[in-house]
Amino acid sequence: MMHYYNRRICVAVVGSLALTATLAAQGPGRSLPADNPNGFVAIFDGKTLNNWDGDPVFWRVEDGVIVAESTPDKRVTVNTFLVWRGGTTRDFELKIDYRVTPNANSGVQYRSVELPNVGRWVMKGYQADLDGTNQYSGQIYEERGRGFLAMRGSFTRLGGAAGGGNKLIGSFGDDALLKAVLKPNEWNSLHIIARGNTITQMVNGRVMSAVVDDDEPGRALEGLLGLQLHTGPPMKIEFRNIWYKKL
Repeated sequence: MMHYYNRRICVAVVGSLALTATLAAQGPGRSLPADNPNGFVAIFDGKTLNNWDGDPVFWRVEDGVIVAESTPDKRVTVNTFLVWRGGTTRDFELKIDYRVTPNANSGVQYRSVELPNVGRWVMKGYQADLDGTNQYSGQIYEERGRGFLAMRGSFTRLGGAAGGGNKLIGSFGDDALLKAVLKPNEWNSLHIIARGNTITQMVNGRVMSAVVDDDEPGRALEGLLGLQLHTGPPMKIEFRNIWYKKL
């Protein structure tokens, strides 16, 4: 059973869950109609990387899919990102399908910033974590920042007057049961909702993690969207059906 630490957070999360109903019902790999009544717009045209910016050595479009791939001859030396140049993410919803190889490590960045002093196409900020073994998939992470913010199944509060740090304030279920919802080597559907300082992440229609970020010095309420290709062994990551709605 979920336990909330106050009514404000309860209302915020229940509202977020209600907003996911139509999308979850469609399931992974299903496109929303162009005239969908939910206000989502496609930010990937399925053919080109228009409005997206990344290293062409690693990023391409193939058969309606954004593909990120490293090889023995083309290795990633620092986590590299495909950055959306169509705007910034503040209060929003994002729905995106992803598929990763078993050895892959990836994520979806939002409310993030670029770090040109570290390297071109390097980002810092909130991340919906994704990996091929589903050890971390579904959790809320902060790239080059505060690290693990909410593990899979966790609802956490960050910072605030009550001592700061990360405080577990609820649970969305057992980690093993939530992991079973994820589909290795297949298409999965990620859904992110961010409203103010409350963030909720879902995969395949199930809530995986949520955060109320009261850490005012550490948090970001607006920033860039990006897709990650991680350092490590050769890997392949695919994204499709990218739908965005400004709230």
